[in-house]
Amino acid sequence: MKSPFNNFSERLAAFDAVDLYPVITSEFCGGRDPLYVLRQVAEGGATMVQLREKHLCARDYFNLACRFRKITSEFGMLLIIDDSVDIALAVDADGVHLGQEDLPLSAAKQIAPELLIGISTHSQEEGIVAVEEGAGYVNVGPIFATGTKEVPYKTVGLDILAALAPTMPIPFSIMGGIKAKHIPALVQLGAKRIAMITEITQAEDVRARTEMLRRLIKENL
Repeated sequence: MKSPFNNFSERLAAFDAVDLYPVITSEFCGGRDPLYVLRQVAEGGATMVQLREKHLCARDYFNLACRFRKITSEFGMLLIIDDSVDIALAVDADGVHLGQEDLPLSAAKQIAPELLIGISTHSQEEGIVAVEEGAGYVNVGPIFATGTKEVPYKTVGLDILAALAPTMPIPFSIMGGIKAKHIPALVQLGAKRIAMITEITQAEDVRARTEMLRRLIKENL
């Protein structure tokens, strides 16, 4: 199944319009099939999703990504693959999300010029470097403490948003321990795209939670 987006420009425009940025990981789906969770997120109106699998072998990650591509194409959603440029290219994903220890952005851009490449950043300095090197978007975090990923970085808190929002020249998202109760304050500080994992994927009713979170972001813009 092919992407519903033809090139980098279309993917960037679609990302710019994103509000809720769901991230799906098998181990945080409350014992449910991640494909079920994905379809519920899609039916809840989300326009993009990131597939993040830290513990699958490459073949299993690829096979799951193929199935994610089929569903996301059906709903016209952006599909971002965490860490793996090769898998993103192999399944015709729309982008790849890279951490500070992953393949360098310059190398990723060379082999995948049409992918939307997001970079995890943990400070204003890292954000500036990502912009200068040509990132499609940056993700800032962890805003709050999170149990979904082992990271050597301290929480960045809310202060970074006040400085980042008016100066960031490319789209950015925020992530890390964010719950529904945090959304009004985060949006008022300038966050327009909020990435979340367990607040969505472990909800009893994933579709309803997705709808509610998107509505909450829009109401506070």
